[in-house]
Amino acid sequence: MKSAVTIEGVKKTVFGVGSVQQIALECQSLGAVRPLLVMDRALSETDMRTLIQEIFLNSPVKAIPYFDVTPEPSPELADKGAELAKKEKADCVIGVGGGSTLDVAKAIAVLVNNEGKALDYVGLNLVKNPGLPTIMVPTTAGTGSEATFTSVFTMRKTKSKGGINSPFLYPHTAILDPELTLGLSPEVTASTGMDALTHAIESFTSRQAHFMSEPVSLEAIEIISANLRGAVFNGTNIHFRNNMLKASYLAGLGLAMSGVGAVHALAYPLGASFDVPHGTANALMLPYVLEYNYPGDIDKFARIAWAMGEGDDGYSDREAASLVVESVWDLARDIGIPCTLQDLRIPEDSIPDMAEAAMKVERPIMNNPRPMTATVAEDIYRRAFEGI
Repeated sequence: MKSAVTIEGVKKTVFGVGSVQQIALECQSLGAVRPLLVMDRALSETDMRTLIQEIFLNSPVKAIPYFDVTPEPSPELADKGAELAKKEKADCVIGVGGGSTLDVAKAIAVLVNNEGKALDYVGLNLVKNPGLPTIMVPTTAGTGSEATFTSVFTMRKTKSKGGINSPFLYPHTAILDPELTLGLSPEVTASTGMDALTHAIESFTSRQAHFMSEPVSLEAIEIISANLRGAVFNGTNIHFRNNMLKASYLAGLGLAMSGVGAVHALAYPLGASFDVPHGTANALMLPYVLEYNYPGDIDKFARIAWAMGEGDDGYSDREAASLVVESVWDLARDIGIPCTLQDLRIPEDSIPDMAEAAMKVERPIMNNPRPMTATVAEDIYRRAFEGI
């Protein structure tokens, strides 16, 4: 029997076209007038920066810019942001961007009220005090970071990735405006969408999944399967963008409640050692891990198949479950996801080290629906290298 289920999460969610216009009002509702505005360097050079800053012009809220975030961020970026927040006496942290930006923003918020560096808190429940209130505004439909209690960082010296995991990292407010995703390229739409699908599938099949997480994760799988191709190939269609942002958020909720599995564990070394973006790494490894995993929980994988529109009443659960792998393959190929490690120029001789590193990502390995060993991980990497 599983232990008691505890549900925590983001306190307030605002969803809909144009909802970003409420960002100043949401600050004021928190009693905040000096928020630290966190964006990545690339996004800060687009119209997004102007849009956000103009919202504050006719309000008493004066945002303090921090635009130094980079992809696959190091913990030092959070340290630097926290120093600025303290110096400027920030009373709130706003993250606008993709998962890297939101993760850094959440970490900054807790570092303001906790001594030490971000690296000191990589692990589970190491944060002692609540941080500043946070408002998360995703501009991609992928990570679901606006709904989770994790900030993931890349430690380049040790070629590893790890996360700060604490209930204190749950955002206070998530603002989900699908219009902010209309400018995403097909490539980014594809990789972030597959990231969301990975979260949904892994949280649904996690050993920690429960009666609250499972329906949320399964709904995300169904929505993504029906809308990701449309979002990639018809990126200006607000219907597809709306549905993908909704699904990404639901997948994030599922992830927060039940965790992820071996896809994430095997994807982390690709980002840590070779700077492969997280969404791309998850997307590439997903079908290979699913091929290994599906015999471990036939019932759940059959339900995934039906959510993806595969199988019918004439299929047994075993037959339906086996369709998940091919369905994911078809989706990945259709939207241009790299199919092999060779496509990403990952050297074959790095596979043993990556397998060893993957096994150190303990929580996802333990959550996996089928037992994972270093030997199995190495075999999966080799299959991903050859494309078989």
